Amino acid sequence: MTNIILTGSKGRMGRTLVACAPVHPDLRIVGQIDQGDDLRSALAAADVVIDFSSHEATPGIAALCAEHNKAMVIGTTGHSKEDRSRLTRLSSRIPMVLSSNFSTGVNALFWLTRKAAEILGPGFDLEIVEMHHRLKRDAPSGTARRLAEILAAARQQQAEQVIRHGRAGLVGERAAEEIGVHSVRGGDVVGDHTVIFAGVGERVELAHKASSRETFAHGALRAAGWVVRQPPGLYDMQDVLGLR
Repeated sequence: MTNIILTGSKGRMGRTLVACAPVHPDLRIVGQIDQGDDLRSALAAADVVIDFSSHEATPGIAALCAEHNKAMVIGTTGHSKEDRSRLTRLSSRIPMVLSSNFSTGVNALFWLTRKAAEILGPGFDLEIVEMHHRLKRDAPSGTARRLAEILAAARQQQAEQVIRHGRAGLVGERAAEEIGVHSVRGGDVVGDHTVIFAGVGERVELAHKASSRETFAHGALRAAGWVVRQPPGLYDMQDVLGLR
């Protein structure tokens, strides 16, 4: 039995994780922590912490996990470069799964996006469109950023140099090296992502649409059962699913 402490337990994903946990008989949530609760005192009962709190809280939670030698699954997004570096350093002490999206389908989309970019080559313009509910705080989504990074890597580019967030006004012709990323917000959309490969005379589109947060919750729980058996290091869902 793998014992889990959940941070961010009162949020949308936290509540979904609690509801989905009984489907996994080898996993058990032994602590539900939210803002104002004492994580340190609860850690002794856990094998792994699943964090869906906020990107501001994650580095401190990770430091506590490293101090107490507890594995970690991180589902928060919007981390700064400094926070990402801190998490990477802490992963040398504990096994850690950090993923922008825990859905099996989205991770298949990551794999397919890389393969399509390799097959289609530089003759196609690359655009990403993502849509989420009106309450989402960060833009673009972590998933859209990861898709852009995959496309940039496939073309041996630096993502931060070629990503273009939206267009307005007289911007001129589209540069061939651009990777467009566009964020749409509204309603209660759980998460839609489309990768567009636009060529001359043809277009390829890869899309994933999530209709329930349960798909993310089940993936995070699967990652929790997996990460406790790994040596220290920084992993993602591609590792959990064997897609490397």
